[in-house]
Amino acid sequence: MTEKARNIDEYISGFPEDVRKILEEVRATIREAAPEAEETIGYAMPTFKLNGNLIHFAAYKNHIGLYPTPNGIEEFKEELSRYKGAKGSVQFPIDKPMPLDLISRITKFRVEENLKLPVKKKK
Repeated sequence: MTEKARNIDEYISGFPEDVRKILEEVRATIREAAPEAEETIGYAMPTFKLNGNLIHFAAYKNHIGLYPTPNGIEEFKEELSRYKGAKGSVQFPIDKPMPLDLISRITKFRVEENLKLPVKKKK
């Protein structure tokens, strides 16, 4: 992606077809797990918001990055231990099947967390 995407469709359209397919699967999985979340672009990547940032994802040369905050990583650390990651992110290899069930469960966990927060006012 050389241009800044204004929405998730634009972001996804900037990748080769095989990567677009994976990104659409991840997007659909998150949307199904968090149907009330708003889709946007945040930090130059697809972002879902629900009472604040919920979860981000992005494509890279060799992996799909998922950014469910440090709490999302900590809650699923055992299942995520086979993947590269950091405090608030995990890398799913692009040449392996995406763990869509795990992504769904992480998203649902994040929804529960964000719904406990005070409601943020729209700007």
